[in-house]
Amino acid sequence: MDRIAAIRERLTKQLMPTQLDIIDESHLHAGHAGAASGAGHFAVTITANAFNGKSLIEQHRLVYQAVDDLMRSEIHALSIKAIAADENA
Repeated sequence: MDRIAAIRERLTKQLMPTQLDIIDESHLHAGHAGAASGAGHFAVTITANAFNGKSLIEQHRLVYQAVDDLMRSEIHALSIKAIAADENA
């Protein structure tokens, strides 16, 4: 399974997003110390009901919890844009 698919699987299972975009930005960080390990840089935009009523920090914690195992090996950096579903209402 590729890294984007693994991230998508975990976020979908844990947070059931109504919208999810994942972009691999690793190529923008070639030569960066984190790139040497082989781990990637990713940008995630996610909208979920799970974020309703939560602070931005709490929303980001939920995302990090969902991909925790990948943060140890596959993800060097994760940019998160979290949106509560009720913000789009």
